[in-house]
Amino acid sequence: MACVVSGVVLLASSHQERLDSAEPGIPVLVELFTSEGCSSCPPADALLMRLDADPPVPGAQVIVLSEHVDYWDRLGWRDPFSARVFTERQETYRQALGAEASYTPQMVVDGRVAFVGSLESDARRTIAQATASPKAGMHMHQTGVMASNAVALQIRITNLPRLAHGERAELWLAVTETGLVTNVLRGENARRRLRHAAVARRLERLETLPVAMPASYDSDIAVPLDPSWNRDQLRLVGFIQEATSKRVLGAAQVSLVP
Repeated sequence: MACVVSGVVLLASSHQERLDSAEPGIPVLVELFTSEGCSSCPPADALLMRLDADPPVPGAQVIVLSEHVDYWDRLGWRDPFSARVFTERQETYRQALGAEASYTPQMVVDGRVAFVGSLESDARRTIAQATASPKAGMHMHQTGVMASNAVALQIRITNLPRLAHGERAELWLAVTETGLVTNVLRGENARRRLRHAAVARRLERLETLPVAMPASYDSDIAVPLDPSWNRDQLRLVGFIQEATSKRVLGAAQVSLVP
């Protein structure tokens, strides 16, 4: 059942330094729009954790993002991980996919298919279908800790698929934190202890890629980190997405080195 209802700094680009080899499997980006204020969401949160721990489709590298919307915050419980940016991102999907309304829990696979986020059969089928789509090579490598509140990262993109007519490709970066637990005191989930995987702590569009892409495209970036986040549980998730259709063209993730 569904319930209806900045600051990354680009430092350089186009260098030719070699990065780490590709992540195993075909990357598939799975986004979950959820809220701690929604009683239908905990089963979807649990499904996302299973997809993260044990990808259900051979040959797929499932990259998950848990995005907590804020429109439930006024209904009894303010989700500590909610933010307007995630509500706005869900709205862009509603428009791109032609849906009548936004709802939680909602799962979106590779920016192309949306469904009720607790439906495991839909998740498995859609992830399997997504592995058949051509993907750009995307490689990310942490190059060092720049300061106590930032890390340096290299991103390389190769073999970008052909864009739809009139489209532009955007480069996005998220910082996620796993192992988060909340004792909910009020609202629909009152007296429940909720667990989350890959909660998006930061999500930002870095840049729009050139229309005429070179054979490889590289960027060095500085990624700000909040000192309150648990470094041992952080990942950086990068993905390339068509600006209008929201089709995901490539994705990668890397765990931060403490």
